[in-house]
Amino acid sequence: MLYGIIITLAAVFLGVRLALTRGAAREIAAGLEEKLNADTNTLISISGRDRAMRRLAGELNTHLKELQRRRRQYIQGDLELKNAVTNISHDLRTPLTAISGYLDLLDGEEKSETVQRYIQVIRNRTEAMTQLTGELFSYSVTVAQGEGERDKTETVVINRVLEESILGFYAALEEREITPEIHITEKKVTRRLDPSALSRVFANLLSNALKYSDGDLWVEMTENGEITFSNTAPGLDEVQTERLFDRFYTLESARKSTGLGLSIARVLMERMCGTIAAQYWKGRLYLRIALPEEDVCSQ
Repeated sequence: MLYGIIITLAAVFLGVRLALTRGAAREIAAGLEEKLNADTNTLISISGRDRAMRRLAGELNTHLKELQRRRRQYIQGDLELKNAVTNISHDLRTPLTAISGYLDLLDGEEKSETVQRYIQVIRNRTEAMTQLTGELFSYSVTVAQGEGERDKTETVVINRVLEESILGFYAALEEREITPEIHITEKKVTRRLDPSALSRVFANLLSNALKYSDGDLWVEMTENGEITFSNTAPGLDEVQTERLFDRFYTLESARKSTGLGLSIARVLMERMCGTIAAQYWKGRLYLRIALPEEDVCSQ
């Protein structure tokens, strides 16, 4: 009888101990998930007094402190790099503007055919550098703006912004002898977002079509707000298409490309909680964007 009581008490004790250990394990798991997913300096804490579980929590906290230190170090280094890129690209503008001015002065002077050819080469290189520094400055500013930019939103009619963007590229498309085929839904599609950011996305996609198109452009917007830009692109393939959003990635067939336009478009789309994707199929490039019907960023 006594042995039965002892066994029962031992079983109850072990059951309680096991329940407390499981509770502590759940607390540690929940705390670890919270610390890894949130930008916080707090550490894991548990209510139980089990030495093994408290030791485990302590070891995890040691690793969390190191992870938090490295995260702060990375953020600081990333910010410094972005600021350096912004400052460098800004500083390059002054000498490039001066070079362009002197080239304009040289155009008014007498010169041989050889000198004229050299001047044209210098001008072409200068224009390429000017475009690159401009895009670099724009990219660094865009990625450094931060989460607060999401607050600058208003109700925007997507159809209207898309139409205005296409009209803004009319002259450039005409110069390339591209007559766009446009299919925009008559239903008014509205979203709450930054209209200037959306215009920049459309402009970058249209600019991309000018670089890669083989003479055509197809634009479609559906009632659910999905927009597709498509053009024949014989110089592309599926592997290259997957890299189009990489910074500074360009193709030899691209005309005056810096490799930053689609990267900027992706950053802006993510900031508006939208999506952008590229697909290559049967010799055509498809760039598709979609914007959420609600402000999911605030959820």
